Amino acid sequence: MESPAAILSQLSHVLLRLHKVLLESERSIYERDVAKIESPGQFLGLLMEDPWFAYLRELSGLVVQIDQKIDDKKNPVRPEDVELFLQRARALLVPSEFGQGFEKRYFEALQRDPDVVMSHAAATRAINSLPAS
Repeated sequence: MESPAAILSQLSHVLLRLHKVLLESERSIYERDVAKIESPGQFLGLLMEDPWFAYLRELSGLVVQIDQKIDDKKNPVRPEDVELFLQRARALLVPSEFGQGFEKRYFEALQRDPDVVMSHAAATRAINSLPAS
């Protein structure tokens, strides 16, 4: 049986893979519709400041919270933490045509990019296969 920390680590990796695909998708649309991104530094600045990429901060924020919990030596990961983060991940990855913020932009990305569809399917399968600890 895997430790709660190991399960959270797997969840973090699953979400990071999805995040990477979403970043690539948004970058290509940004460069098509707005402007070419000239450097990694410019891209990082856009990720942190530009409203175009703001919705992704919800997903990256969840990954950061998971990683912080894994690294918290004073309060080790408990089975309840695993269940909470799994619930949050499942709830976040529900696209909605009529939603707001992440859920709407996620829906739009799924509509336009087959790579996002494949990554969403892989992430959903992986999350659903993780034990609640």
